[in-house]
Amino acid sequence: MTISRTSFTRRRFLQAGAGAVPALALGTSPALAAAALPPTGTVPASLVGFDSMMKKYITERQITSAQLAVARKGKILLARGYGSYTTRDAQNQPFLRLVQPTSLFRVASLSKHITSAAIMRLVQDGKLSLSTPVTTLLGLSTQADPRLAKVTVLRLMQHLGGWDRDVSKDPLWLDHTISTVLDVPLPISHADIMRYTTDRPLDFAPGAKMVYSNYGYMLLGRIIEKVSGTTYESYIKQKLLAPAGITRMRLGRSLRAESPVSEVNYTSKYTNKSVVDESGTVVPYPYGGFSMPNQDANGGWTASAVDLVKFAMVFDAAGPVLNAASIAKLFAKPETGVNGNGSWYGGGWWVRTSGSGINTWHNGSMPGTFSFLARMSSGVSYCAVFNRREEEGSLDFDSIDPLLNKAAVAVTSWPTTDLTSKYF
Repeated sequence: MTISRTSFTRRRFLQAGAGAVPALALGTSPALAAAALPPTGTVPASLVGFDSMMKKYITERQITSAQLAVARKGKILLARGYGSYTTRDAQNQPFLRLVQPTSLFRVASLSKHITSAAIMRLVQDGKLSLSTPVTTLLGLSTQADPRLAKVTVLRLMQHLGGWDRDVSKDPLWLDHTISTVLDVPLPISHADIMRYTTDRPLDFAPGAKMVYSNYGYMLLGRIIEKVSGTTYESYIKQKLLAPAGITRMRLGRSLRAESPVSEVNYTSKYTNKSVVDESGTVVPYPYGGFSMPNQDANGGWTASAVDLVKFAMVFDAAGPVLNAASIAKLFAKPETGVNGNGSWYGGGWWVRTSGSGINTWHNGSMPGTFSFLARMSSGVSYCAVFNRREEEGSLDFDSIDPLLNKAAVAVTSWPTTDLTSKYF
């Protein structure tokens, strides 16, 4: 039975708790429904500023699913889910669920620090050198551009490889072009993307400047597979996530039907021709308009905000995942690329000195996704994830960074209760 908009009350949602409840009637505005829904999770009284800021932020941007997590000095202090999403039961009936602190979101480029950590783990275990050329590791030809031999593992990690998506376009988003040029059917593979890109010259000399490159991180994923002898996802889960006590995270899939019931829906006003088959069907951009499997190492993970602040603790001090030397290398200044604000790109993190310490951060963005994660020199870290991103006509999304920082600075007394055992 479907409950109408008028009969589906706030009280009934509160009574439903974390369980599934019948979906709202077709035609109900998801944004309006989300605004009336109670957030889930825990917010200590001294951190209510974070919660108030998030409620205002998502209401202004009509975001229907969001999460926030805050941690300090190894303790998770705040875990919050906002809004709702629709999933289906075993009988394929739609159900509306409240977003939980443990619901899964695509996190886009918040995948990059995970990939860099995996590279450093291989280095730490003596299985890889950061100075090894990608051509040697993956057998890539230098015929189209001999400079490719100068692209090392470290340069890939620091976006110094020689690819500029403003010049030659990002090959992770050229599925139809690559399919046509190589005369291969959709969906294309990592091997197809590598073949297409390797057949073309670099946009600048490796090491000459820093230009953000999803393709470089896609190559790091293939290096992890080649050196470890297992799949990228399996290596991450075994060597990074399991030692950190994280079990929910997984690589995302392109279609909603392939996603677990714990994963939210993604919203975009844009469409694209399907890249998952040869049908030519125009689909919602987040669902088949791009390939999630191909994004794996540069943007393919799904996670909750609490998962991400928990994993961020790996970088606080030597532990079962990374030693001190590995962590230091991930935050070290590159050979070039320190910008006018004194920031640089390390290994999957933006880095800037702050007093005697450093702040590190990153965001993630793809159709239907926006995410932000920061680690502050004060020991505070926070992560916010959303099921849509800034699009034409919407408010700015990057303002989440200063808003979260402002909320953190305003805290006068940090709680001591640790929520970690509740979620892990």
